[in-house]
Amino acid sequence: MGQLDGRVAIVTGSGRGIGQQIALRLARDGARVVVNDLDEAPAAETIALIQSAGGQAVACNGDVSAPDFGERIVGTAVNAFGDAHIVVNNAGYTWDTVIQKMTDEQWDAILDVHLKAPFRILRAFFNHLKPAVEREATEGQRIVRKVVNISSTSGVNGNAGQVNYSSAKAGIVGMTKTLAKEWGRYHVTVNAVAFGYIQTRLTKPLAEGDAGKIEVLGREVKIGVQAGRIAAMSQMIPLGRGGLPEEAAGSVYLFCSPDSDYVSGQTLVVNGGL
Repeated sequence: MGQLDGRVAIVTGSGRGIGQQIALRLARDGARVVVNDLDEAPAAETIALIQSAGGQAVACNGDVSAPDFGERIVGTAVNAFGDAHIVVNNAGYTWDTVIQKMTDEQWDAILDVHLKAPFRILRAFFNHLKPAVEREATEGQRIVRKVVNISSTSGVNGNAGQVNYSSAKAGIVGMTKTLAKEWGRYHVTVNAVAFGYIQTRLTKPLAEGDAGKIEVLGREVKIGVQAGRIAAMSQMIPLGRGGLPEEAAGSVYLFCSPDSDYVSGQTLVVNGGL
């Protein structure tokens, strides 16, 4: 018996990296998972891993910042599995530069994916939540649901070159604290996890002068961190290294499990003690 048996989890950006590990961790403890990625192949890989371990998962792929996406992914959970109990807002990417070089497009794109998308998803989640809680109350049930919003140490402390990302991730902390106050009466805990340096494709080391790139919705976006900067960060981190995606997933699982049923409105900083 897993702690999440009978629970249905939505995890955005779960085709790769931290999101994939979150989906696998929740499924390992019994949750049925709605997997999301921009691209079909990474989502299919996550679903295959879940199914090969005996779990259940379905895909809801596409751009989380699309106006109809919130309704679509919540609808996928309800149609496939009959309910939605856990929402993890994880999807996102970085598009960095200093403020004087940042375009409106860069600002809007990062705010849309990291702040507006979670807002729309959680608004859609409430449209399912309220009648579900009312129905459960008439049946004498009290089911605790979970929201985990992924923030960043950039949102907690700021970070040079990331005014768009830092602003969005700071906004997520405010959203988390507000919804914890609004949704407590519906037996929903709302928490955030703020990651420091986690070893993913977005933070992979680059040779000096090199620039990694990904394509996001037709945009070519530079990713990666200079090797010298990674070495300096690792030296400053008391644990001596960046975190692994599996370790990042463990901190999210804490807020999804019954062990945190009386924890809400909190931001857990996961940075190896920095």
